[in-house]
Amino acid sequence: MRDSEDRHTIWPRDRPTQQARYRDGDRQAGSARWLGAGLAMLLAIVGIVGSRPVEVSVAATALPALPTGWPATLQLGMASTPGDAATMKATAPFGFRYQYLSGGANTGDGWATWNTNGQFVTNYVRDSKAAGITPVFTYYMILQSSPASGSDEDQQVLSNLKNASTMQAYFADLKLFFQRAHDDPATSVVLHVEPDMWGIIEQAATSDNAATVPAKVGATGMSELAGLPDNAAGLAQGIVRLRNQYAPNVKLGYHVSVWGTGTDISVSDPSDSQVDALGTKAATMYTSLGANFDMAFGEFSDRDSAFKIAQYGAGQEAWWNGEDFRRHARFIGKFVALSGKRMVLWQIPFGNTKMRAMNNTLNHYQDNRVEWFLDDPGRTHLTEYLNAGVIAFLYGAGGSGATHASDVQGDGVTNPAPINGNTGTSLSADDDGGFFRQKAGAYYQAGPMALPSTSTSATPTTVPTNSPTSTPTGTAVPPTATKAPATATPTVGSLTVTFNDLSGQETPLTGQYPTGVIDWGTSGIWWHSAPWGKLTTKSLTFNGHTDQLTSGTMTLPTPRNLVSLRAYNGRPNPSTVTLTCPGQSTKTAAVPAYSLVTISTGWTAPCSSVTISSSNGNATNFDDLVLSN
Repeated sequence: MRDSEDRHTIWPRDRPTQQARYRDGDRQAGSARWLGAGLAMLLAIVGIVGSRPVEVSVAATALPALPTGWPATLQLGMASTPGDAATMKATAPFGFRYQYLSGGANTGDGWATWNTNGQFVTNYVRDSKAAGITPVFTYYMILQSSPASGSDEDQQVLSNLKNASTMQAYFADLKLFFQRAHDDPATSVVLHVEPDMWGIIEQAATSDNAATVPAKVGATGMSELAGLPDNAAGLAQGIVRLRNQYAPNVKLGYHVSVWGTGTDISVSDPSDSQVDALGTKAATMYTSLGANFDMAFGEFSDRDSAFKIAQYGAGQEAWWNGEDFRRHARFIGKFVALSGKRMVLWQIPFGNTKMRAMNNTLNHYQDNRVEWFLDDPGRTHLTEYLNAGVIAFLYGAGGSGATHASDVQGDGVTNPAPINGNTGTSLSADDDGGFFRQKAGAYYQAGPMALPSTSTSATPTTVPTNSPTSTPTGTAVPPTATKAPATATPTVGSLTVTFNDLSGQETPLTGQYPTGVIDWGTSGIWWHSAPWGKLTTKSLTFNGHTDQLTSGTMTLPTPRNLVSLRAYNGRPNPSTVTLTCPGQSTKTAAVPAYSLVTISTGWTAPCSSVTISSSNGNATNFDDLVLSN
C-alpha cells in the first residue's frame, strides 16, 4: 500500500457497490519498466517460436504444502454477488468467488441480519456449490463494531479489541458464521479473516510479537475460549479453536498487509535485502500468533492506478512497473518460506489499458494488473508468482467508483474515444469493456497452470505462446442499468420522494426522478441504493469513495422547498450532513453513528437546486425527501 486509503476500508467506509443481500424469500440485487534485459530476451525468444508449446522455467524455492484439498492448478476468482454463481461460471470455469461479510458484530446491521439467523452464508455456499465454485468470505467486522472509540481506524480497531463486551459479540458472530458454513459439512469454504486488522496489530506490536497487543479473548466469558490469553495471539488462537469445533470444512486465511511492516515497497523501491527483511518481519508477526491458519491472503492495491491518480491526487508512482512486481513476488516468497503458508492474492483491480471503455471516469479507470498476469503469452509473470507461493488470484473492485467486471456504472456498452492508445472495442457492457472475463476465459481455454510442488527444483510450465483472445462464447452480458424512468408528475402541494417506485437498485441515479420534480444530472455521482442499515427500503447515497465523493447537487426544474429528509449514518463515528439552497440559510445536522434522523431545513422559500453533503460520503444514505411548492 502507498497511503492509508489503500487499506481495505471499502466495506465499512465504502459499502460494496456490488454487494447484494439475500432477502428472506428471494434475492435482493445488491510507465512500465521491463524486468530487465534477460527477461526481455526470454520473451523475445518465446515470441519467435510460434504456436509450438515451449517450456518456461523460473527458479523456485522450497514451498510449503498446499492447504488440504486445495486444487492442484492455479485457479482464478472474482468478487461475486449472491445468485451470480451460475452466470459467473458461464463466463469461465472460475474456481473461487468471494463476498464480504461486514456491518459490525453488535450494531444490528451486520451480515447475520441480512437473512434470518445468518442464513446469508448458507445461501451463498449453496449457490456456489451448485455452480461448482468454492465460496470465499472476507470477514471485515471489527472496525464497524461499536463503540469503535478513537479518531482514526487504528485507534478504533485497537479499542474494540480491548472492549470485553465488543469482543464477546464479535466471537459470538464468528461462531454463528462457522455454524452456518457447516450447514453443508462436505462443502469446502474459505474464511479470509479481517484484512487490515492484522496490519494494524503488527504496527502496534512490540518486536513483531502479537502477544504484546491487548485483546479480550478468555475474558469474554465464552466457554469455548476459556484459558486463552487476552492478547492478539489469543485472538488468533480463538478463531482457530472456534473453526476446529464448529466448522472443520472451513479453511482460514490470515491477511498479510505489506503496509503493516511500515514500508511500501512499490514506492520506496527498497533493495532485495531490505525486501527480504520486510518479508521476514511479516512472517515473524504471523508466527507469533501461535495459531495454525491454512493459508495467507495478500494484495497489490485495492484501487485501480488511474483511480488513485484521479481521486487521491497520486503521481505516476501509482502505476506498478516490472520492478514493483518483482519486489512484490520476492516479498511473498520470503513470507511464504518462513511462515509455512502459501498465499492467495486478493482484490486485484479490474482495470486495463486496452479497451476504449477505460476512459478514466467513474467505474472505468485504467490499471495494468489484469494485463500483467492474464495477457502475458509466455505466462512468465504468473510463473514467477506461483514459484513464490501464490495459489490463487482473486479479482475485485476495492470500492465504489473503481473499475468492475460488470455494468455497475449502468451505462451499457461504451466505446468513448481512446485517451492513450486504448483502442479495443468493448466486448460487453462490463465497465472494463469485457476485458477481464475474456482473458479469464482464455486462461482456462489454454489450460490452467499446475501449482508447484514442495520440491526445490524449478517447475517448468508448458504453455502455448499464442494464447487465444477471442471472446468466450456464452458470456452473459449484464443488463444495462436504466436511468430514472418517467413517472407521473405529482400534483400541486407536498410530495415525498421515496425512491421505492424507481425500478432497480445498486445503480447510478441519473436523469429526472420523479419526472419534472428532480433532475439528478448525468455525472453519475448519485447512487440508487438498496436497503441499508436502518433504512429498510431503497434510498439515495453518493456513487464513489466515501472520503472523496461527499456531496452532490440536485436540480429542481420547477423550484420547490425541501422541507425535510431522513439520513442514516452507517459508520461507527458521527457524520455531519449539510444542506444548502441559494438564498436560504445553510442547514447543518449531526448524525450519530448507526443512527437514523430526520433533518428539517426550516427553509421558507423554493429552491432551484439543493446541495447535499455528508462528512463520511456514501456511508450516509438519504430517504423520504419532502418537497413543497
